[in-house]
Amino acid sequence: MLISPVPVAAGYPSPAQDYFDGRIDLNAHLIKDITSTYVVRVAGESMEGAGISDGDELIVNRALEPRDGSVVVAVLDGELTIKRLRITSTGVVLQAENPAYPDIRVPSLSDLVIWGVATRCLHHV
Repeated sequence: MLISPVPVAAGYPSPAQDYFDGRIDLNAHLIKDITSTYVVRVAGESMEGAGISDGDELIVNRALEPRDGSVVVAVLDGELTIKRLRITSTGVVLQAENPAYPDIRVPSLSDLVIWGVATRCLHHV
């Protein structure tokens, strides 16, 4: 007598069974460089237009080069903020993604450090 090496469903067959290929390694999907990647928790609503809400976690890579349009963790005069980086002909702007919050035009004598570039947002549902 032969015995099936795979259990056979006695109820409704799962459509996901055809697509299951083992465990999902979230590190492989979300992190490109483990030595320079951090998770930061968002506080506030200034980035809601970008899909980033209060309490979400951002995956931030410190090794990436910030570019115009990147969502960044910035340190401006010692204060941390998450904003969209805009590099204009008149200077640097940290852009909010919520009309209730003003953009921050960075004065030339300010101390601005781009701490890292956000690569993913882990949003709670």
